[in-house]
Amino acid sequence: MLIFKNWLNDLAGAWVFYTILPQWPIIKPEFKRIARFAPLIGIFIGFLQSFFWLLLNYFNWPISSIALISIAISIVLTGGLHIDGLMDTADGIGAGPLKRIAAMKDSRVGAIGVQSLVVILILQISAIIKLGFYAPFAFPLAAFWGRISQIFAIGNYEYIFKKESKSFHQKYWKGISYEIRPSLIIICLGITFFLFLNQINLTNSLFLINCVLSGLITSILIPYFLNKYLKGLSGDSYGAVLVITETINLLILSIILFPN
Repeated sequence: MLIFKNWLNDLAGAWVFYTILPQWPIIKPEFKRIARFAPLIGIFIGFLQSFFWLLLNYFNWPISSIALISIAISIVLTGGLHIDGLMDTADGIGAGPLKRIAAMKDSRVGAIGVQSLVVILILQISAIIKLGFYAPFAFPLAAFWGRISQIFAIGNYEYIFKKESKSFHQKYWKGISYEIRPSLIIICLGITFFLFLNQINLTNSLFLINCVLSGLITSILIPYFLNKYLKGLSGDSYGAVLVITETINLLILSIILFPN
């Protein structure tokens, strides 16, 4: 019972930290170990994107307009938290090793940061338009793996500002094998439920599993390469890892699901 209560409190904390949505009634949010529930928040945001994609498509909106609104939903619901991290990290990379830390701390957005946002938006729009009919399926998957990448980033790499303060994520960290358990439960239940509900054949089942797991490699590699370049990660870098991983997964799914 105590474990369930702790999970619920941390989930409520993740809800408050990762979205701008109202706090849950009665349940007191805790912010000690919220990263483990970020993938669940991502699935929720992805499903909202899917819902509005289907709704607007029903009313015959152009696919380009739906793509823009889908991206706007994600940015608005998260308060631009991860996009801000992307731009700050890009500014740090552009400033070079000697000025990197100062550039990442600077609240002002530089030219490289703006360019990174533009590139990411163009890639996401292109992927969503290419996905077309399959976009509602791709949104939750991309959002899920984007947040899984944060778990790998927090668990595997040093906090770049550790001399000044410790990452509150790492302060209560119990190891990737422990923190990733809620996400593993979610993905296993999701695959099982979908297969049971649709009763599809073996070939299609394997194809579905391949699509679902397609984001695993990128969720591991993106934190690795970003850490290798920055020599450490930060809260902003966690956001950058998420956005880049999510974008690449949308592109990968657009190729897998719609190859021609």
